[in-house]
Amino acid sequence: MTIFTKIIKGEIPSYKIAENEHFYAFLDIFPLVKGHTLVVPKTETDKFFDVSDALLAEWLLFAKPIAHAIEKVIPCNRIGVSVVGLEVPHAHMHLIPINSADDMNFSRSKLKLSVEEFKEIQAQIIAAL
Repeated sequence: MTIFTKIIKGEIPSYKIAENEHFYAFLDIFPLVKGHTLVVPKTETDKFFDVSDALLAEWLLFAKPIAHAIEKVIPCNRIGVSVVGLEVPHAHMHLIPINSADDMNFSRSKLKLSVEEFKEIQAQIIAAL
């Protein structure tokens, strides 16, 4: 069982943004920038392109309003989408508010946010959905 499955099941706490039958979206606790959100399928699949075609299409449709909500509350030029997938063997998509390509540089130091900051960002994104 991956850490993401444990988060989805509520065994590990998260700052949930949205959820439906197939997907779960939550704030990355090691964000590159404020508002950095992970969107994961509830079914454990290691590689992004091993997900079924139908689920892959649904995934983007699930992520779209979340990306728009993030863009409304976090000052940025757009929402970048990244699929790296090396750190957890559970396919996942990063939605990252960006102003430049460097904002998606995963080798950069991650932000250290307080619980209060995470809760505030979570509430703002949810309110914008």
